Amino acid sequence: MAKCDEGYLCDVCGKPVERLFESDLYLRYVIGMLDPEVLHTTPERHVKCNPALAQFVVHEKFAPVECAGDFDKRNLDASFVQQRETLVTRGYERLRELARLDLPIVDYPLPEFRGKYVR
Repeated sequence: MAKCDEGYLCDVCGKPVERLFESDLYLRYVIGMLDPEVLHTTPERHVKCNPALAQFVVHEKFAPVECAGDFDKRNLDASFVQQRETLVTRGYERLRELARLDLPIVDYPLPEFRGKYVR
């Protein structure tokens, strides 16, 4: 089977990343952590398969994820955690919104990150 016929498989668990709002790759893009030039070369994974980022999603439709170890948000500065939860949750909400819209990929990021990587 051709690679393009396989869909996007999670680099961690190996299962398909079937919905946009399950995508760690696109979540990082939407919140300004990933240059659009590397979207096609960066491994995909489920948001939940990246606990260091997933722990910051605080949303009724997203089951909480714990990140054991030094990067557990309970070990981090409370102000940083609040800022990160706000940003990452907004990104997750944006992905859920994008799943219903038909927009060009350059318009996926949150407003403050659109055009961040324009040279």
